[in-house]
Amino acid sequence: MRHAGPEALVRIESLLAALRREPRLKERGTGLFYARGKAFLHFHEDPAGIFADLKRDGDWVRYPVNTEAERRRLVREIGSVLAAG
Repeated sequence: MRHAGPEALVRIESLLAALRREPRLKERGTGLFYARGKAFLHFHEDPAGIFADLKRDGDWVRYPVNTEAERRRLVREIGSVLAAG
């Protein structure tokens, strides 16, 4: 699975815009987010769609982000991880 390219990232632009509004996240490259100075979230693509890798409890956890419901779930998970500190 390769990192999401520009065309894939355009398809999730509304999600990226929401993430850019989160003050605890810093976007270091398009679609590459850091929290507390460490890699926290990035995106991949393959024939099955677009996926987010979220750092949770020291491990990368993969979430599909192909539908609005999946994107909302990811945003909730991000909020939970950030709140846990």
